[in-house]
Amino acid sequence: MASLIRDPDGSFRIEVVIPSGSRKRVRLGKVPVKTAESWHRRVEALVSDLTTGEAHGRDLAAWLADLPDKLHKRLVRAGLAESRVTRDQAAVTLEKLCEAFRARASTKPSTQKGYRQTIDSLTRFMGATRPIASITQEDADAWRQWIATDTRGETSRKKKRTTADNRLAPASVGKRVAVAKRIFNKAVEWGWIEKNPMGKLKVGAQSNPARAFYVDMATTEALIDAAPGIQWRTLIGLTRLAGLRCPSEVGLLRWGDVDAENGRLMVRSPKTEHHDGHSTRFVPISPRLRSLLADAFTVAKEREELVVPMAASAAKNLRTTFTKIITRAGRKPWPRRFQNLRASIECDWVEEFPAHVVAAWLGHSVRIQTKHY
Repeated sequence: MASLIRDPDGSFRIEVVIPSGSRKRVRLGKVPVKTAESWHRRVEALVSDLTTGEAHGRDLAAWLADLPDKLHKRLVRAGLAESRVTRDQAAVTLEKLCEAFRARASTKPSTQKGYRQTIDSLTRFMGATRPIASITQEDADAWRQWIATDTRGETSRKKKRTTADNRLAPASVGKRVAVAKRIFNKAVEWGWIEKNPMGKLKVGAQSNPARAFYVDMATTEALIDAAPGIQWRTLIGLTRLAGLRCPSEVGLLRWGDVDAENGRLMVRSPKTEHHDGHSTRFVPISPRLRSLLADAFTVAKEREELVVPMAASAAKNLRTTFTKIITRAGRKPWPRRFQNLRASIECDWVEEFPAHVVAAWLGHSVRIQTKHY
């Protein structure tokens, strides 16, 4: 089970095969022969107890307890002992970690919403008051399996799904796993735990091809005709014809950002503003969008700065109204109402312009463009 080896330089190491079948190594350094042999016997006893599932005897348990942290960690790395939990670490619960993570994260409200979904599923499955130092890789594997197969892993009241059996879609599972890994990475950085139990979880694909939908120009014109007013017609035009994110970028667009003379819009992007040089971008104005903007400017109120004021209102439920517009236009609502409009103009642009130019107009990288659009 364990072999004591003396290297040419006089240092000792123990080669051991743990119950999982993995071969591990415990380095002892240059120690007396009797010390090395004593370690050898105890390592063999540890392996035996792990294999049979028996508790350590009094002498072996006392030896483990008295080991200096530096030596104890060598056994932990070899899978022969559990990490020691300090009093401070034991006091850090999953709820405390999640609260600290959210409080210290500089993110947008939409990102915080994604965090809440992951945090809710973690605390439901593992318990809010559970010490994070007690969470193992096995617990992480079980949690991932749970959110992938159990409907309680989804926190939405309406329990919306994209899969036929009412489970979370693989892309949603991937996003939750990515956030969970980030949360526990912070715990490691802050010194609250030694190792991320989520570290070896596979994130998987975070995009869902089943939710892709191309909105053609005939449908776009039908939507514009079915829209209840000029603000809605302009909103649809800015999203489908200029690729603005709705409502965040549409709601920030000002008339001063419309450069009709040079045929372009200056778009402010809350999503990318934290990246140097990406707080704004320029997007071309097509002839059809120019006519929609001209109509909107004609009826705009005096001193009104925003092009689509209703998009800046948090109280407006744009998705519900837009769904009605789609139905009124004689079309079946597609999965991602506004995102599919934005993705559709990208499909049009990449047939005519280089990928890096299109990515710059849309405000993301070519990698994101290829992966998600």
